[in-house]
Amino acid sequence: MSPTPDKALLPAGLQDLLPPQAAYEADTAGRLIAVFRAHAFEQVKPPLIEFESALLSGAGAALSQQTFRLMDPVSQHMLALRADMTTQVARIAASRLSRAPRPLRLCYGGQVLRVKGTQLRPERQFAQVGAELIGSDVETADVEAVAMAVEALEAVGVPRLSVDLNLPPLVGALAEELGIDDATNAGLRQALDRKDAAAVDTLAGSRAELFRGLLRAAGPADVALERLAALHLPPRIAEQTARLSRVVELLQTALPQLALTVDPVEHRGFEYQTGISFTLYARGVRGELGRGGRYETDESNGRCEAATGFTLFMDSVMRALPPPPPAARVFVPLGTDAQRVRALRAEGWVTISELSASADAEAEARRQHCGYLLQNDHVVRLEPDSDQSNNGESTPTTTDDGA
Repeated sequence: MSPTPDKALLPAGLQDLLPPQAAYEADTAGRLIAVFRAHAFEQVKPPLIEFESALLSGAGAALSQQTFRLMDPVSQHMLALRADMTTQVARIAASRLSRAPRPLRLCYGGQVLRVKGTQLRPERQFAQVGAELIGSDVETADVEAVAMAVEALEAVGVPRLSVDLNLPPLVGALAEELGIDDATNAGLRQALDRKDAAAVDTLAGSRAELFRGLLRAAGPADVALERLAALHLPPRIAEQTARLSRVVELLQTALPQLALTVDPVEHRGFEYQTGISFTLYARGVRGELGRGGRYETDESNGRCEAATGFTLFMDSVMRALPPPPPAARVFVPLGTDAQRVRALRAEGWVTISELSASADAEAEARRQHCGYLLQNDHVVRLEPDSDQSNNGESTPTTTDDGA
């Protein structure tokens, strides 16, 4: 027989989130959603698992390789665990909310599971929080998505944000206009993603200068857009770059302090985007905080709808925040009146009630990591031990500190 497995061992890319980080992440996600709801984005809650045929249809097909599947013993149909929530929200908009007034504003939060992680995000399960604006194709909708994502991240304390704006469909549309075959187009897209100028020259041939110009049109927004405008692009492609310029101008007016960059050929991570897209970063933080952009919902009642939105990745967001402040914990001796204990919680204290009488209440309070003790009906601050800090505990404003 094999030895008993280590029960603490988890599959690669999965982890337990322990106190206080688990509560901190849940609280932060709630604060992000509160910002969305203040912008009239109504919250929805799609299921963790759906029929494979529904979850991976339309835009969802782009996540097929990242999706876990299993057989439903009840229906005998294949089910799929969501790897992303955006397409689920699009499904809800196209079906259950198809008669709701447009533009439709929806937000969400929940866990997703992916087959494998990436170098920048090795986690395979993580929480997503996001918002979708469905039924509008105007530039101000693009601006609203970017600006609200920035506002929400700033509201929870993420510092030094930057946004990288992209046009994922540009390379494919340009290749089609120039009559470049599919195989060469795929190679070009990959070379441009890697910023491999030599490979671009080889694949593009006589059109290499144009594609090299797209590579050079990446960097701070003003410089990048100036270089992009100088390129001789087909009219249909020029319309996309002109829209990007207008969105940048509106964002610079609305958020003058925001660092904006442009990379018109970035495609990785934007498999189902159909227009202006963006990635959110914080200086010094590994990986992107979130991604968003324009896409089309699945066909409903004979029509597809224009949509834009974004998803924030809570694992990255939490890396951008300082450690959670310790709670103001007060130790309540056995026999304390229940009304008094409820009043303490109403004032903002976290109460730890003694379950059996101890010989030394102060020592027990310290053992329970409490910075305060209820003594003679007064909340008393406990002086830290010589080898400990004060735990950094914040005191509720309505303190009854007898120290």
